[in-house]
Amino acid sequence: MVGFNKVILIGNLTRNPELRYTPSGTPVANFGLAINRRFRQAEEQKEEVCYIDIVVFGKQAENCGQYLNKGDGAIIDGRLQQRRWETDDGQRRSKHEVVAQSVTFLPKKQGQGPEGEVPADPGYESEGYS
Repeated sequence: MVGFNKVILIGNLTRNPELRYTPSGTPVANFGLAINRRFRQAEEQKEEVCYIDIVVFGKQAENCGQYLNKGDGAIIDGRLQQRRWETDDGQRRSKHEVVAQSVTFLPKKQGQGPEGEVPADPGYESEGYS
């Protein structure tokens, strides 16, 4: 039987990308993505959030490390992967993550600065009124 493993997510970064390099020099970036889902239950509007870890390799990893920040929106197109490891005390662990094949940066909201925050009024701080 042939399988099909494709994931497309649209959400916001929960933390800044962590860029590192493998021993062979391949760039790897890791970050979290929050995906909100709104739904109606009876007469009440509800919302739930799903948190997913994202891994991206190569030039895209470097671009993510340079241009994405916590709070930024992104579209992730990739595949689901289960990673398994053993802790120092011998416990077996596993987790699912998405290995991104493409990351599309969504436009920042008007007035949004780094870290997804609205910048302070620059007029006061530059004039020494802080």
